[in-house]
Amino acid sequence: MTQETAPTLILYGIKTCDTVRKARKYLSDNHIDVTFHDFRQQGIDSHLLEQFIEGLGLKALLNTRGTTWRNLTDEEKQSTADPLAARNIMLKHPAVIKRPVLVRADGKMLVGFDTETWSTFLQGAN
Repeated sequence: MTQETAPTLILYGIKTCDTVRKARKYLSDNHIDVTFHDFRQQGIDSHLLEQFIEGLGLKALLNTRGTTWRNLTDEEKQSTADPLAARNIMLKHPAVIKRPVLVRADGKMLVGFDTETWSTFLQGAN
């Protein structure tokens, strides 16, 4: 009987995002195995979003620079000052979550992509 083990690294994002592409290339170039979770194809549930919020903070996760944010109504944008409303918008519009989010098996996580930060973070995964 074989026992399945949890993946060491999970990368969350959207495959068409330029920053996610750079992060995936970095991982591939460095021969780092990762499971990729695409928000557009696989979605995000409230439990996973709560884990992100606990690990990274709501403010760090809310991408206010992207197209999805610009397409929100002014009322929706203003409502994100309320944590519950911000969560609901992220669940409804996963592309408004800053990306990529990289999660290690120990639960530690990063948002965004920077080669130096990632290098240090990934050393802790070994």
